[in-house]
Amino acid sequence: MSAEATPVKITILGKEYRIACPETERQSLMESSQLLDDEMRKIRSAGKVIGTDRIAVMAALNLAHDLLQQRCDKQNTRQSLQTRIQRLQDRIDMALNHSDPA
Repeated sequence: MSAEATPVKITILGKEYRIACPETERQSLMESSQLLDDEMRKIRSAGKVIGTDRIAVMAALNLAHDLLQQRCDKQNTRQSLQTRIQRLQDRIDMALNHSDPA
């Protein structure tokens, strides 16, 4: 199976772009471009940022912030689960060590 890149047309803020992308990543590219377009439109409609370049930077910063927050949340969840698993393992070990031999 070939991972040859083919051009994919995406539209962001009404402007079309052709991006070379392997067919296996096409859907992900389309979803990413839609997410970026949505974020940029939201910023533009708020009217606080003027200029496509500035809107793009603000959108990138917002999306990067969201990504970092999700990574942090994932790490905190992982640590919490590891702690809970360790406590359960300790309780099981204690129960096994204190059980009467049959």
